[in-house]
Amino acid sequence: MRNTLVLLGIALCMPISTISVNAAGLAGVTLPETSTVGDKSLVLNGMGLRSEFMVKVYVAGLYLPQKSSDAGAIIKVDAPKRLVMQFLHDASKKQMTDAFDESFKDNTPDAEKTMKTDIDSFLGALEDVKVGEQMVFTYVPATGTTLAINGKDKLTIAGAPFGQLVFAVWLGPKPPTAGLKKGILGQ
Repeated sequence: MRNTLVLLGIALCMPISTISVNAAGLAGVTLPETSTVGDKSLVLNGMGLRSEFMVKVYVAGLYLPQKSSDAGAIIKVDAPKRLVMQFLHDASKKQMTDAFDESFKDNTPDAEKTMKTDIDSFLGALEDVKVGEQMVFTYVPATGTTLAINGKDKLTIAGAPFGQLVFAVWLGPKPPTAGLKKGILGQ
């Protein structure tokens, strides 16, 4: 009887430990510990919360081939990476466009001159997002950066420079918030 109770107790604990190993959570958002990009498995580097005026806007999760806290190296490395934004608050296309445009100017001011066409295409592909919806940014070497909204690929922009521009939004010198950057860097 005692052995049966011990085994039952272990069995009941197994699903709980499996959940904690396979997923991470922040502000009610749960993201898987791994994500597959092509044939590469990426690990969740960290999660961060973007809030503005005490309103929780989104949770972001950064996926990399291996964990790193070096923002500059993450931006520059020519390796698969993914950033998932899960929204906790509705955001209009205009709000999204303004936020990305400002982040590009703050983190990579020269990009507007050299990548204007790509930036305009990217900003044009943005759309309204609702609570619970996701935007996913995936960089793949030799392919480029793909923006997906709610599971649908919106566009892919070729080249490493645009990928660096996009990931600099969260990892550059002026991220949306310092706490968000620290969170996705796993700090």
